[in-house]
Amino acid sequence: MSRPDGGARSGLRAAAALVVFVAGAAGIYVFSDDAYLWFKAFHVIAVISWMAGLLYLPRLFIYHHGKAPGSESSETFRVMEARLYRFIMNPAMMMAWIFGLFIAYEGGWFAAPWMHAKLLAVLVMTGTNVYYGRAVRAFGRDERPLTTRAWRMLNEVPALLMIAIVLLVMLKPF
Repeated sequence: MSRPDGGARSGLRAAAALVVFVAGAAGIYVFSDDAYLWFKAFHVIAVISWMAGLLYLPRLFIYHHGKAPGSESSETFRVMEARLYRFIMNPAMMMAWIFGLFIAYEGGWFAAPWMHAKLLAVLVMTGTNVYYGRAVRAFGRDERPLTTRAWRMLNEVPALLMIAIVLLVMLKPF
């Protein structure tokens, strides 16, 4: 059973984390000669965290799909999915975007055609993240969107996008 003040506490924790994050990033930007390298490292950490969620969440959907709505195991999956999405995937996605845009700007890469392709792939990945969020809410209502086969196929989308993005960044083919 959730406490009535749980939402307010979560909001306060999120606001405090945001203040600490912004203050830390500003401090690094202002006081460090290596802000670009720090932000690049934070970008890689955020992308790894986001990818972990993008690859794991559809697997949870596949396992959840086979559980009876309202059952104890269905409730466990519901909580796992919601927490993974809310506390790992969304913050990691936002951090990946923030740090990624900063290093792209600092690197002067916005005019490069490979960067346009990369941004398109990241936009598709963001759309995938949003779609997964809708599925989290549907499973939370004990609905079963799609089939397990469809979730198995959708599970490959982030992996294929990741491969394309890494190749674009590392090879800068055009």
